[in-house]
Amino acid sequence: MPGVPHDPLPPDPFAGDPDDPSRALDDQDPEFGPPLGEDERAELLSDLTDLAVYQALLEPRGVRGIVVDCTDCGEPHYHDWELLRSSLEQLLHDGQMRPHEPAFAPDPSDYMSWEYCRGFADGVTETENENTR
Repeated sequence: MPGVPHDPLPPDPFAGDPDDPSRALDDQDPEFGPPLGEDERAELLSDLTDLAVYQALLEPRGVRGIVVDCTDCGEPHYHDWELLRSSLEQLLHDGQMRPHEPAFAPDPSDYMSWEYCRGFADGVTETENENTR
């Protein structure tokens, strides 16, 4: 039996129609969010820098990543270092983060909050500054 040609999507019912309602969306690419402002870009770059510091300080101590309390569902979300880094980079590049698979059965004691990581890094920095005086 010969193969049947297969189109992955049905034909566009508005193809070639000058009154196509989707024309109003031409300037909005659903793949990407609105462009980030300079302040948002600077904040994301700062977060990526901070994340690298936190990982360098805490990963050798057995911390696997960061836990974030989700405002949408009220549940904690556990992000391994690389997953969070790639999500922030995606936000920086695309203006949005795509959904990702949550950590499978994470041990909450392996993850710290952003605030804890910041405090830990500040403590290490302060201690190093005191030792160099």
